[in-house]
Amino acid sequence: MRFLRVISILCACAAATTSVSAQGNPPRIKAVRLGKLWDGKGKVWSNAIVIVQGERIRAVTTDAGTIPPGAEVIDLAKFTGLPGLIDAHTHMTIYTEEALGVPMLKQVNNVNAGFVVFMARKGAMRTLEAGVTTVRDLGADQYMDIAMRDLINRGEMIGPRMFVCGYGLYTTFTPFKPGVAPPAGGAADGVPEVLRAVRQQLAAGADVIKMYASTGTDDDVTGFQTYSYEEIKAAVDMAHQFQKKIAVHSYGPDGARDAVRAGADSVEHATDMDDATIREMAKRGTFYVPTVDHNRYYIENGDKIGYAPGYKERLAAFIPRNLETVRRAFKAGVKIVMGSDAIYTMFGQNTRELSWFVKAGMTPEQALEAATVNAAALLGKEKELGAVAPGYFADLVAVEGDPLADINIVLSNVRWVMKGGVAVVDKTKLNAKE
Repeated sequence: MRFLRVISILCACAAATTSVSAQGNPPRIKAVRLGKLWDGKGKVWSNAIVIVQGERIRAVTTDAGTIPPGAEVIDLAKFTGLPGLIDAHTHMTIYTEEALGVPMLKQVNNVNAGFVVFMARKGAMRTLEAGVTTVRDLGADQYMDIAMRDLINRGEMIGPRMFVCGYGLYTTFTPFKPGVAPPAGGAADGVPEVLRAVRQQLAAGADVIKMYASTGTDDDVTGFQTYSYEEIKAAVDMAHQFQKKIAVHSYGPDGARDAVRAGADSVEHATDMDDATIREMAKRGTFYVPTVDHNRYYIENGDKIGYAPGYKERLAAFIPRNLETVRRAFKAGVKIVMGSDAIYTMFGQNTRELSWFVKAGMTPEQALEAATVNAAALLGKEKELGAVAPGYFADLVAVEGDPLADINIVLSNVRWVMKGGVAVVDKTKLNAKE
């Protein structure tokens, strides 16, 4: 008994010492020096210094005399700084490997959840290397996205900050099979089932709700509406009742029209929207995540994925319609957000969407806003993400070149990435031009 009391006292003392140490040693301060900095708030700084304390930005200045004594100085004077980029449409847990020699569609069927989450760390790292420090992930099986988010948040996995939806809601598309239980995920038909499915995702810990309001995915470019206005409205109202946002998938114009009328926070893909829908989006502040580039990826990789012949022609015809819808929406004042729809082996190509935005009529700065301030507003995190300013998360990207002159600099010249005050990518010594 005496021995146990001694052990208890020692443990208590150790805990007290740890607590005092943690309180007495605040996070080390870092000073990141940049040749130029686009801060996401409309200002370009020359010879900027970003003071970071812990996971947040303490100050942005040009006065080196304000660097606190003992701060770790990170010299990136050769580079241009940007806020950490945000990809508002990914599928992080649908990661595959080309080296296996198995069609990617077969790799994602009948998989072990633990294996998938472990493998997904590779795509997560490639996403960070593209300068993307935050993603909104819109659809996963077996709540693997929630597991991945939580592992990253606990520091058990390196990856972007994740906002996840669990299962996306979808209508029945399989025949009845006697003796086989219906899927317990996002399948929902009719308003009562839609409400149940939304509640299930919220109970599981989803950050956002996803609803598939039309056909269309992979090499299928049809856009037939699947959910009625009443069903979409029920999902929107339930999500908003719990202060959650809702993203509605619609490859075609009809599901997008009803999603906007129902009050959805964003529409995804949404090609061929009519002028009335676009005007309503601008009026309501509905965000548009067009995902133009993922069909480019499908065309280049469809054989490896396992698509049936004829997919290239269908996808090639869809891209210009998608791009034209972006052009019309942007001209009408709709808030555009970058979303790659990254899946399979597309991770690391997340920011290629930005070049399509420039083709749609945006300046490079406006394209960057789609991946920073607009995306942060869509997440409801406009006071924490998408800008380099005091109080914001210390998410920083350093690129080689001037992205405000050429958006392709962001696509190919990312040299250094910080997420939450920690440098997670450093290619400055290996890749920087002399």
